[in-house]
Amino acid sequence: MDELVALAERIGARLKARGETVAVAESAAGGLITAALLAVPGASAWCMGGIVIYTLQGWEALRGFDKALLGGHRSATEGNALVRARLARERFAATWGIGETGAAGPTGNRYGDPAGHAWVAVAGPAEASLRVMTGKSERLRNMHAFAAAAFELFAQTLLD
Repeated sequence: MDELVALAERIGARLKARGETVAVAESAAGGLITAALLAVPGASAWCMGGIVIYTLQGWEALRGFDKALLGGHRSATEGNALVRARLARERFAATWGIGETGAAGPTGNRYGDPAGHAWVAVAGPAEASLRVMTGKSERLRNMHAFAAAAFELFAQTLLD
């Protein structure tokens, strides 16, 4: 977790200097992205919050949810990660949104994606996405890798 918090500190400093904010909609990372952001002192100045949408019931619990919002993108796809990033940005009225969806393990998901497979995305003034393939089946290790990949993608997008 220390590595994730260190990444979050760098991102938070950039956001604060730019007067921008971020929100998160994650799945297989299980809240690690949001937790790392909120572990940074002063995060309330730039982190608007986060949600873990892990199941279809999680999506349905969202106010005003319409299945059309997903645009036909199933979990663990690039399109779904982008939908999550855009949703976080919109629902939290943030400058940026981070989205993550994947299969943490120890087995793959019901769609045939292997453990260690995820997509992370960023939406805001610019959009970017990244496929993550760890090749590992260890759940916690994959969750950590997904969160780290989301931070690395976001940091790179902030620099562009």
